[in-house]
Amino acid sequence: MSNKAERTVALPAIIDLDSLDGIRDALLDAIDEGPVAVDAGGVERVSTNALFMLISAAETARRNHLEFAILQPSAAMSTAVERLGLGTQFSGMIRG
Repeated sequence: MSNKAERTVALPAIIDLDSLDGIRDALLDAIDEGPVAVDAGGVERVSTNALFMLISAAETARRNHLEFAILQPSAAMSTAVERLGLGTQFSGMIRG
């Protein structure tokens, strides 16, 4: 665990292929600075690629010995995670 302040990255309502690059860059910048919290409460639609990107970001944070948490995912995001069978991958990340 790091003693640095946790950085929050807010996800947009619609996470599609057009928004992935910006989200990826924000996540990488946040991981470079320390622990990361992803605010997923406002997500209305999320692409499969975005979910895999979040799993990858969490693994990068873990390799750097940093906490990575997804805060209060919306019902839409939780449903997408379950439909794709990714509940196990996300279970350790979900907070709230």
